[in-house]
Amino acid sequence: MLEHLIPAWMLIPFVVMLLCIAVLPLVPHVGEWWEHNLHKLYVSLLLGVPVGIWLCVHGMSHDLIHQMIYDYVPFILLLMALFVTTGGICIRGDLKATPTTNTNIMAIGWVLASCMGTTGAAMLLIRLLISTISQRKYKVHTILFFIAIVANCGGLLSPLGDPPLFLLFQKGTPFLWWLQNMFPEWLVTGALLLVIYFFVDLYYYKKEPIANIRADISQARQLRTTGLINILWLLGVVASTMFINATYLPFMADTVDADGNIVAHAPWYLKLLREWVFIIIIAGSWLTTKKAVRINNNYSWTPILEVACVFLGIFATMTPALMFLQQHPLPIHEAWQFVYCTGSLSAFLDNAPTAMVFHATATTIPVPEGVEAVAGIAPEFMKAISMGAVFFGALTYIGNGPNFMVKAIAEQEGIEMPSFFGYIIKFSLIVLLPVYIIVQLIFI
Repeated sequence: MLEHLIPAWMLIPFVVMLLCIAVLPLVPHVGEWWEHNLHKLYVSLLLGVPVGIWLCVHGMSHDLIHQMIYDYVPFILLLMALFVTTGGICIRGDLKATPTTNTNIMAIGWVLASCMGTTGAAMLLIRLLISTISQRKYKVHTILFFIAIVANCGGLLSPLGDPPLFLLFQKGTPFLWWLQNMFPEWLVTGALLLVIYFFVDLYYYKKEPIANIRADISQARQLRTTGLINILWLLGVVASTMFINATYLPFMADTVDADGNIVAHAPWYLKLLREWVFIIIIAGSWLTTKKAVRINNNYSWTPILEVACVFLGIFATMTPALMFLQQHPLPIHEAWQFVYCTGSLSAFLDNAPTAMVFHATATTIPVPEGVEAVAGIAPEFMKAISMGAVFFGALTYIGNGPNFMVKAIAEQEGIEMPSFFGYIIKFSLIVLLPVYIIVQLIFI
């Protein structure tokens, strides 16, 4: 348990980091400065380094090291492995961008998200979707729904789908538990979002200039896929995520005695074995993919570097924020409260550590007699935490790693995306939140 109390003012750097992400792009001239990833890194270091020094001075270096080495590094390397492998699969083509076609692409991504992760599915399909809608005038709504459906909500059915579910899997949740227990929530949420998207896209499709529709039809091209070797590398990422952990490889875990006390720490390089494999996969994918494939795919390191720079500051400044929440747990006892508390924080913190905080909170609530616990908590709390972490991660650009990557790729392709607050006001609050409330009222 934490030895030192975290003062409330230590949350200020984290709040400032969030405000930089939200406000700086909107400030004239400063917004152009913020566009450079190196400048994002400067801000992350400016805010994160003092936080790190304070934690070390006050004897909490272990918490900082764990957050940065065992949370941030795996987070970035997993995203990078998925980004590089899927970025080497070039699905070229320009389908007719009708509402039916666009909705079908969304639906495919929704299903794939639980199989290869939200990052993998998003990176695999985002360029095809952007190519398909390239002749359309109204594109932004399609990218917004893609973030919600493919980069977030689709990943609810397996630990591979989203990082918070993988961490809950590590806590002892059976691999198939989400598929067996949360399929209805996944199905209803996806169906509602797909139906809403279809009618929204139909509305905008009818507003498209005739010249754009004709160009879309005349420039349609059949699908052609290259870089298929990366399917093997992608399967390697999935298998590594699933099997390279202490559950299957006990030597990766610390040694504990009968009372649960750690008596010997596993070497850091063994704890990061999965990340070493990710690095090998990244190098293998890069070396075995023809350069022309990535050129045709408009591949760029910019989106993943942007995520790395921004989330460096988020993870560093988030460390005392998460510790503060552990020391001052919210007074919640009902499953529906876990949905909205987990969800609210997941939208602004990274959803993976947020899920861990509320899992720890749920372990303090006794499991009813006759109910089989899931990873030490009541099943209804596991459902609520999973729903809040996965679904509500779509409420902001920073709620889940793929959100920022999709936004960066769309902007790289010339699509003007909403600002941080614009995304929340114009999309999250009026589309996503009502859907989530409906699903919560039905199931929890």
